[in-house]
Amino acid sequence: MTGRRRRLSVGLMTEIATIQANGLSFGYLEAGSGPLALCLHGFPDSAHTWRHLLPALADAGYHAVAPFLRGYAPTDVPKDGAYQVGALAADANALHEAFGGDADAVLIGHDWGAAATYAAVAHAPERWRRAVAMALPPFGAMLSSFFDYAQLKRSFYIFLFQTPLAETAVLMEDMAFLDGLWADWSPGYDATRDVAQVKECLRDPENLAAAIGYYRAMLDPSRHLPAYAAEQEAAERVGERPTLYLHGAADGCLDAGLARDVDGHLPPGSRSAIVAGAGHFAHLERPGEVERLILDWLADDGPVRTGAV
Repeated sequence: MTGRRRRLSVGLMTEIATIQANGLSFGYLEAGSGPLALCLHGFPDSAHTWRHLLPALADAGYHAVAPFLRGYAPTDVPKDGAYQVGALAADANALHEAFGGDADAVLIGHDWGAAATYAAVAHAPERWRRAVAMALPPFGAMLSSFFDYAQLKRSFYIFLFQTPLAETAVLMEDMAFLDGLWADWSPGYDATRDVAQVKECLRDPENLAAAIGYYRAMLDPSRHLPAYAAEQEAAERVGERPTLYLHGAADGCLDAGLARDVDGHLPPGSRSAIVAGAGHFAHLERPGEVERLILDWLADDGPVRTGAV
């Protein structure tokens, strides 16, 4: 039972459809018809940040769908408190099934959505023809540089989120913490609209605790549920479906240098590109370039141009 055409109206959000998958009710935005192109957002953003890519994918003949991830209103907060990457991967594969399970589906993820993409495609490659990941290299590619002093300063929020002070810090002064992250991560980009929309997703303390829970599960394996063990294991290995990796040259969250060895940690036939003039949210800052790279990748089994664009 999908409940696929039920509509909601939530704060600044436009009308949103809902669908049942993996025991949760997911809110989602959609455009077009055809093979599924599932677009997964990260933190601190929402399904609305796919507003440029969804119509471009629809024009290319896809049913483009952007769900709000588990815990991000209006999607349910999971009763089991599971926020490990394996749970996100299970959600993606369940959404594939809920939307028809077609063999030509593609998966596109940004930030936490990229983590879910790697794991979902590795766990169930038969569900996905190709993948795109943005702004989060595979863990193995980052390992040598993540603990550099400059990167640790950028990643301060991850360590703050391990503490009981995290929710209080984010909620203060109309969630100004989120404005600060966007300003640091995509310098020069006017994120007013995007930040307002994610604040609507996370303003309820239960939703905010869910979003922070992703980071707590990231560093605390005791929070991993055995139900997602297979998907969690898949998150730690290279999959088999070709993946396009994109990273903004001016990313203030994860320095572009972390992606320099990314090609060696992607499946055979994969490609990567650095998007010049873009920060962490390249699909919002340079939508035309990102759309071209993604659509060329999805349409052509040949090489995508590697390097700055």
